[in-house]
Amino acid sequence: MAVSPVDLRTKLVTGDPEYQKLLQEHSQYEAQLEQLSKAPYLSSEDLIRVTKLKKLKLLVKDAMEHRLADLVHNVQTP
Repeated sequence: MAVSPVDLRTKLVTGDPEYQKLLQEHSQYEAQLEQLSKAPYLSSEDLIRVTKLKKLKLLVKDAMEHRLADLVHNVQTP
């Protein structure tokens, strides 16, 4: 029986502390980016910060997807 990616992601969110940590980091980066986007003007330092936050957010997202792919592989391999 095939397990859906949504079920696997839910399993990671509820049972994998490392995935939970990554999800929390991703949310923090998103909140920081949202806060910066509300500013009427961004200084050059703010623009650099936005770029760094976007890169960090992407790295965390990639790590989350990697953990999901590992779980999918483990579920599909008997």
